[in-house]
Amino acid sequence: MMIETKGLKKSFDHTEVIKGIDAQVQQGQVIVIIGPSGGGKSTFLRMLNMLEQPTAGTVTFEGQNITDLPANKLDTVREKMGMVFQSFNLFPNMDVLANVALAPQRVKGSSQKAASEQAMTLLDQVGLADKAHAYPASLSGGQQQRVAIARALAMGPDVMLFDEPTSALDPEMVGEVLKVMQGLAKEGMTMVVVTHEMGFARKVADEVWFMDGGVLAEKGTPEQIFDHPQNERTQSFLAKVLEQ
Repeated sequence: MMIETKGLKKSFDHTEVIKGIDAQVQQGQVIVIIGPSGGGKSTFLRMLNMLEQPTAGTVTFEGQNITDLPANKLDTVREKMGMVFQSFNLFPNMDVLANVALAPQRVKGSSQKAASEQAMTLLDQVGLADKAHAYPASLSGGQQQRVAIARALAMGPDVMLFDEPTSALDPEMVGEVLKVMQGLAKEGMTMVVVTHEMGFARKVADEVWFMDGGVLAEKGTPEQIFDHPQNERTQSFLAKVLEQ
């Protein structure tokens, strides 16, 4: 078991946006979370590494309850949980190589040489070795997001969390990012992905989770969810999305 949530809830002011989710992520699984905007997907994902503190319930990561850990211990846990956001958050004053090599040096104490060598390997993996000395402003959105993925991988995480990683990209750049993510899945990386890319969910996911109204309304294999959804909300959502 990589991640387990029990009774997970989150309220903002007096509005409950996550309403008691019990879920499990096994090592090596690719979980893709789909559902309408405002359904709680990103909030749930951010609670898995405590970027959002639950109002109630627990998150267990690799057998350890991380819900109420002190900040220093939580930081150690987060080193094992790579996260990629909608926005790329690259340092504009550093070239691509330095962006990827920074965290291993600062957090893990890697030498500059070792961190740079690893960064080059990862940039090659995401197809950007030729951009090592370019600055973020000169890259397309898709290229910047691939650098962000390489940066998250540089810490050697046990799981990768993706929060709508292609939503800020122009349509022609989406494919290059999804291709990198597919490669990670084939290598056995445990992944939890919030996305609106239904083709990716169908092709790559081990399980698809449908979230709406702060609840995990339905989950199953891609075939079960896309071809034989049981929940009325799932059926309605997919009918609209797949029509487009």
